[in-house]
Amino acid sequence: MIKLFKSGLILFIFLSFASCSDEVMEPLEKDEVYNLTFPSYFPEMTFDASGNPVTKNGVELGRKLFYEGRLSRNNTISCGFCHIQENAFTHHGHTVSHGVDDRIGIRNAPPIQNMAFLKRYMWDGVIHNLNEQPIIPITNEDEMDSSMPEVISKLSSDSKYKKLFKEAYGDENITGERVLKALSQFMATMISADSKYDRFRQGKENFSSEEAQGMNLFQQKCASCHSGGLFTDESFRNTGMYYNMQFKDAGRYRVTLDQNDWMKFRVPSLRNVEYTAPYMHDGRFYTLDAVLNFYSDQVEDNPNLDPQLKQNGHIGIAMNAQEKQFIIAFLKTLSDKNFISNPKFAE
Repeated sequence: MIKLFKSGLILFIFLSFASCSDEVMEPLEKDEVYNLTFPSYFPEMTFDASGNPVTKNGVELGRKLFYEGRLSRNNTISCGFCHIQENAFTHHGHTVSHGVDDRIGIRNAPPIQNMAFLKRYMWDGVIHNLNEQPIIPITNEDEMDSSMPEVISKLSSDSKYKKLFKEAYGDENITGERVLKALSQFMATMISADSKYDRFRQGKENFSSEEAQGMNLFQQKCASCHSGGLFTDESFRNTGMYYNMQFKDAGRYRVTLDQNDWMKFRVPSLRNVEYTAPYMHDGRFYTLDAVLNFYSDQVEDNPNLDPQLKQNGHIGIAMNAQEKQFIIAFLKTLSDKNFISNPKFAE
């Protein structure tokens, strides 16, 4: 029997196991709840813990699967290959992700952080449920190029995985649903909320003059899109970037086939942005200076251009060189050093 109580957004889970009259079954070690804690200024959790309770054994299984190369066709590419912890789980140094046989994808690998609070995933928002997100890289021919039956077959031949699945789910049955749910449990725990900005919000630390000025400028010039505790409103916007003929990626349009969505991409979170270069959906910019220079001077006008970038006859965001440096100083207060070094998320 499973009972769920929600208090302070912590789930308490009690498990009991049925006995078999024909044989004496070895009792399973009682699983423990994995407490998910986060600041009050974060949005509500979207992760459905009632349908996928986050437990210590489930998270540990998910962590092992996250770094498991056998999720790919040739056993070489894991989730952790393109999502490196020290870079806030991005593929540092690569404009777009590389997969099996060194195949090149079409998009920059986004950071994995605070996933339990998002409503949509991927640059184009094609996935709405964290439990389903891993199926995209696992089956994409330019990433892992595998399939769930192939993954299940490989894992089922490993006695260690049978033990881990039994500890997490009560029996050794390895299914695609369990693989995906374990991965999403692990990703749900990857909460980044210990930056200087967080300590400032909690009254534990003060900003420098440059950081404070940068925050004020950020609120004036950037917060209409990068809003809230996660610094994203999760909208899809055309920000005046040229269409990359190499990758032929038109963003949200690939999902909706609506011309109004041409070149609209999901507004990314700016938490840990200091660690996640290169930037944009195709990794076209390698520095924060280059990103801000784009928004001040290089935004291309087009019929789909977001209205926020087309105000009072000006294309882009008006910023001088000093203002850009103040904004970058503020952006670096969003860096969470504990997150990128926490052994709980490491291989």
